[in-house]
Amino acid sequence: MLKTAVDYGADAVYCGGAEFGMRAASKNFTLEDIEQGIRYAHAHDVRVYATVNIIPGNAEVAGMNAYLGALAEIGVDALIVTDIGVLMAARQIAPHTELHISTQAGVMNYQAAAALHELGAKRVVLAREMSLPEIREMRAKIPGDLEIEAFVHGSMCMAFSGRCLISKYTTGRDANHGDCAQSCRWKYHVVEEKRPGEFFPVEVTDNGTYLFNSQDLNMLAHLDEVIAAGVTSLKIEGRAKGEYYVAALTNAYKTAVTTYLNGKENATDLARDDTFALPEWVLQEPYKVTHREYSTGFFYPEKTVGESITRGGYISDWLWLGTAVDYDTDTQCLTVLSRNKMVPGQQVEFLMPGTEPIPFQIPYAGIRDETGEMVNEINHPAREFSLPCAQIIPPGAMLRGKAR
Repeated sequence: MLKTAVDYGADAVYCGGAEFGMRAASKNFTLEDIEQGIRYAHAHDVRVYATVNIIPGNAEVAGMNAYLGALAEIGVDALIVTDIGVLMAARQIAPHTELHISTQAGVMNYQAAAALHELGAKRVVLAREMSLPEIREMRAKIPGDLEIEAFVHGSMCMAFSGRCLISKYTTGRDANHGDCAQSCRWKYHVVEEKRPGEFFPVEVTDNGTYLFNSQDLNMLAHLDEVIAAGVTSLKIEGRAKGEYYVAALTNAYKTAVTTYLNGKENATDLARDDTFALPEWVLQEPYKVTHREYSTGFFYPEKTVGESITRGGYISDWLWLGTAVDYDTDTQCLTVLSRNKMVPGQQVEFLMPGTEPIPFQIPYAGIRDETGEMVNEINHPAREFSLPCAQIIPPGAMLRGKAR
């Protein structure tokens, strides 16, 4: 996934290690993995940030400090921290490594941001509850060399900047150590005896409702306003997401940023104007990955994020079908590593970095399995198949199609 983010246009990647990060259930990186990822990223002029953003208990302090030193030694470009003790320790242990303040710290105002800058922070990742007017004011009142990072896409949380106790209370899994069970997204029944002084309606059904199931964030169409507000870095949330999700959204947001910057080359100011008009295919990319209902988060005070009260699961209208492995120009045959079923006549797309997806129809003849035998369809995952394809497709391109 790190390599995919690099290949599809990210100029920085943040990742969690096996310890002290906020993604306990994910496929986390060992130190060796991170070092390998750094080599790949740096070869492509991309930076790597390591998340060490839990709030450690007493028993974790010594291990955390040793881990900070190990991360600095292998060359991470920044450490993303929450705890002030970790911040101060990192200054001593990793003096030449940038320090970024995690969204878990809940930075909501210019005074807090400036104080953290004085303590050594190069960047603050804002609390997700900040609006665009508040970000603009912060940018005007903090040191010019203090960078601002903001989440622009991905899962939101019903608790303030992800600081929640529901999971630990209901399951014993600590969200503040990256082990959230997402208890807030379960279906609940409200049982209430008298409701003194409460006037909001509570719908009574046999099915219950998803009271705390927050919508996902999608600011793709509004990146011009986010950048104009003074945000230095745009962050895509990717906890426990897959390679295809990373590819599609990185490609979309990279295209959007490039569109914005190109449109501003001859402009005289950074105010919103008609220079930011995204192609329709870019705007549709967030709907071609697994997602919940979308909102614009807290960026606009008049319309903040809500909850999806009638469903708790994901929306998966499109599927990742396979990945291009090789293309033979002599035979005009494409070899793909399959992930999901593909049948003759099916309309699919090739997703490739930096370009609009290419439509393609699965051919009615000429499909072969890895032994070279003709087959009627591609119906086995994690196997290689070849099929006729007149378009030259580079390795790494992803095939996707609508869920059948």
